[in-house]
Amino acid sequence: MPPEPPIAGLAPDPPPALPGRFALFVAFAKMSLAGFGGVLVFARRAIVDRHRWMTADEFNETFALCHFLPGPNIVNLSVVFGARIRGLGGSIASFAGLLAPPFLIVTTLALLYAHYGDVPALRRALNGVSCAAVGLLLAVTWRMMLPLLKRRDPVALAMLVAVFVAVGVLRWPLPQVLLAAIPLSIAATWLMRRRGAA
Repeated sequence: MPPEPPIAGLAPDPPPALPGRFALFVAFAKMSLAGFGGVLVFARRAIVDRHRWMTADEFNETFALCHFLPGPNIVNLSVVFGARIRGLGGSIASFAGLLAPPFLIVTTLALLYAHYGDVPALRRALNGVSCAAVGLLLAVTWRMMLPLLKRRDPVALAMLVAVFVAVGVLRWPLPQVLLAAIPLSIAATWLMRRRGAA
């Protein structure tokens, strides 16, 4: 019996072409220039949704690693992502694309702010920008949580709640919470997978 022809529209999409160093520089430059109030929102949208260079789970895992490393999370993400795609040259290209355009803009704005920072209209505008930044952060946090919620992984959800309570409610220091939470989550995940494989 001949095999049935594939149903139209059900064939998996071909994997996207990985970017070169210049494309990495341009992509991270666009993220940094669009990222008023936080680059993370635009980085996730570009990497996961638009270009499909990573899945949502891969992005969350990479961002979790970058969150644990010292330094700004989004800078760490650019270095780790660039290295994963194009090695050391990719890291440098992503890092330069992320930091070079904002550096020039912020330096110019700092000079202007030094002269005009006391203007009341400017202060009101900055207050509005801070509200928008909080909204963007909440939106990207929700989108990053969705894969965890869809999987209904009890270990991941328990760690999510525990870390939120420890840092957000009890105000425990973040480094100590992470030093306890990371080994616990790794051990719990390992045990769950081992039990599932048995």
